[in-house]
Amino acid sequence: MTTSDKTSEQQAHWSQTREAGTMAAMRLVFFIYRLCGRKVFSVIMYPVALYFVLCRREQREASLQYLTAHYRFKPEIWQSKPGYRHVLLHFKTFAEVILDKMLGWLDEISEKDFVLSSPENIEALHNDDRGQLIIGSHFGNLEFCRGFMHRYRSKVINILVYDKHAGNFVKMMQDENNESRLNVFQVDEFDVTTIMMLKEKIDAGEWVFIAGDRVPLSGLERTVDVQFLGEHAPLPIGPYMLAKALACPVKLMFAYRCEASDNKVLFDVAPLCDKLQINRKTRQQDLQHYAQQFASKLEEHCLNAPYQWFNFYDFWQPGDTTSLTAVTTEEGK
Repeated sequence: MTTSDKTSEQQAHWSQTREAGTMAAMRLVFFIYRLCGRKVFSVIMYPVALYFVLCRREQREASLQYLTAHYRFKPEIWQSKPGYRHVLLHFKTFAEVILDKMLGWLDEISEKDFVLSSPENIEALHNDDRGQLIIGSHFGNLEFCRGFMHRYRSKVINILVYDKHAGNFVKMMQDENNESRLNVFQVDEFDVTTIMMLKEKIDAGEWVFIAGDRVPLSGLERTVDVQFLGEHAPLPIGPYMLAKALACPVKLMFAYRCEASDNKVLFDVAPLCDKLQINRKTRQQDLQHYAQQFASKLEEHCLNAPYQWFNFYDFWQPGDTTSLTAVTTEEGK
């Protein structure tokens, strides 16, 4: 394979990769849990995870790439350099999170299962009647937020997704719990009609959720370079351009099971800004500033729980620098 072919393969967009979990697999996960309970379920997930490790090369290599970057950035928290047994644990953790996503939707996770990382920020959000733009990620399990935020039953939540797989999952869960006050919108880009619709929802005091850790469908030209785990990485500018258009408070939100907290759910809300400002003359720097704040917060939680980030594609794609995959390949020659 030539260098250009390798680069082309590395730059394949995440939306073109197969999702590791289909609707049938998700239903199977839930069935096993209902039939066997959590402890037996956890054991059964090892051979299931092994199947995906053996059969899904792209996701397997992306997992190893991320874990290797984590190791290089913070080697003291690792007992050994990551290998495929660590990838197996990463996939197994993903299966556990799929189950927790379902339980979060069905309100089977109570407040006593949570540890609040920032209680003052959560209380401030609770008391704020304004519409909010919430920037999340593919780290941990944002469905946990629904389990905790049951006090917001009057609050309508709107989730923006870029791919049909996420939309299918949410619709499946809505079938299981039709009392959910949640809307899902599949978007390819933010045109004027979409922004006006979302602005109406913000003005009505609703929340809009968007992921901030995946390159947009339009490609690298709508990204900025940030530092993440010691490497340059592209992050989308879409969430911040949307925040400017909506002129509303912006929060970063994370929720995930944490071994350091007896496997309870750590819940963190961090204010990004009350009203996002982008100056025409310093547009790129301003966007990079906000994206870097998000990346730094995501990095903080990744260091706390390495196996909880589930971006199973080549995240460090070539932007202004060579991707980590290419660097690793050169080192191995």
